[in-house]
Amino acid sequence: MITIIDFGSQTTHLIGRRIRDLGVENEIVVPGEALALINRSRPKGIILSGGPASVYGKEALLVDKKIFNLGIPVLGICYGLEVVGHMMGGQVASGTKKEYGSTTFEIVKKSPLFEGINLRKEFTVWMSHFDQVTNLPPRYGRLGHTGTVANAAFSDEKRKIYAIMFHPEVHHTENGNKIFSNFIYKICKENNAGRTGVISEIEKYIREEIGDNKVICAVSGGVDSSVVAYLTYKVIGNKLTSLYVDTGLMRDDETKEIKMIFKDKLKLPLKVINAKKEFLEALKGVTDPEKKRKIIGRMFIRTFEKEALRLVPPAQGIPKKLMLIHGTIYPDVIESAGTKHSVRIKTHHNVGGVPKNHGLKIVEPLRSFYKDEVREIAEKLKFPKEIIHRHVFPGPGLAVRIVGEVTEKKLEILKKADKIVVEEIKKAGLYDKIWMAFAIFTNIKTTGVVGDERKYGETIAVRAIDSKDTMTADWYELPYPVLRRISERITTEVFEVVRVVYDITTKPPGTMEWE
Repeated sequence: MITIIDFGSQTTHLIGRRIRDLGVENEIVVPGEALALINRSRPKGIILSGGPASVYGKEALLVDKKIFNLGIPVLGICYGLEVVGHMMGGQVASGTKKEYGSTTFEIVKKSPLFEGINLRKEFTVWMSHFDQVTNLPPRYGRLGHTGTVANAAFSDEKRKIYAIMFHPEVHHTENGNKIFSNFIYKICKENNAGRTGVISEIEKYIREEIGDNKVICAVSGGVDSSVVAYLTYKVIGNKLTSLYVDTGLMRDDETKEIKMIFKDKLKLPLKVINAKKEFLEALKGVTDPEKKRKIIGRMFIRTFEKEALRLVPPAQGIPKKLMLIHGTIYPDVIESAGTKHSVRIKTHHNVGGVPKNHGLKIVEPLRSFYKDEVREIAEKLKFPKEIIHRHVFPGPGLAVRIVGEVTEKKLEILKKADKIVVEEIKKAGLYDKIWMAFAIFTNIKTTGVVGDERKYGETIAVRAIDSKDTMTADWYELPYPVLRRISERITTEVFEVVRVVYDITTKPPGTMEWE
């Protein structure tokens, strides 16, 4: 057992996932309860997560100092490093430069934590911080640095307390799994128990949660909801009604494609509800992205409630008679502030966007999984390639790819531009190499020249992302010829557009979507 103390990081759960992948169980606890739970469970190791606070701020989260005197190895990550530095007698201060995203780390001293990684060898790590430890605590030695952080890794080797400023849990950090493996196996002396039976565990969960109730499954056409629909149908058969709501906010020809996939590929019954008029009316005049997400979440639930009344007579009542099952995955939860000390980044329509008062019991079999894990499950279920590798698409659809108010005209422009982006990356053989690629209606008017005349038109942004689990992302370096073709086609085929720009922002500091 490894205990992870959660200081509110967006990637705390991802630490647990990495450890689980190494065949070791773990529990995530909050700082105030950590000492009591550690004394009870006696884990082989303790990991201090990152977090949004500052150790010297009013909202600082710290732990009982006794944790460092239990003789249990400790690894502090990012904010966890600052906690170690601060509580062990070092000094933490604001840095001179923010580091969000990729940077280079160099090991300067041998340590069991970096065993198998060459001394003085630089490698890429993922950072997300502003504060740093400027003076090390007594008896602690420096292990490595970056270009702007002198004490990016340090340790008390005798007491087996280690601290690193970067995030080994995100897949963009080179040697991340090696560092976790060294800490868990070599320092904590854990054993690899392995992972088995994930699909059967999900089926068992569905069976126990649903019982004899009827179920509505919210389907988007993506791999998450498709896996949930497939496994639920496998468990309960015709007691499941899979619903796809055409909000009018979908990509071009999306509804037609999803109907074909469910009928011909998955062999699952699917009911399509056309609610474009209702969704666009509800979004009329709304410009705030959080409001848009919450409106869409509410509209989805109300649509499902109407369908529930058709399946369960009003006299019987909806509560406890009918359930809503959908493909929420962990990145949806954490970005919606799904843990005690985490900060809301944006409300996901299927988490924070769901109204409190509704008559459906919500079941989320994939709530603790990540996108790449769901894709692995889909591969084991022998899903067709076009579902497994289908680009990620946000639940609120194109509403969060239109900056500002959503209108039918803006949707028309964006759908045309987005279709061109996808067509060109497919022609270039890049579709399966990219996590997601799409167009954004920026709502920015710029001056152009067409046929020797001035034209005041729209600006479309293009975004292509490389990721594994959506927790972090790097922008994908689309070849210039591909970018040129995308720009030429959009500005010539989409009459209203006069300018195309390319988004080269990582996550952090940016997010996947613009809104």
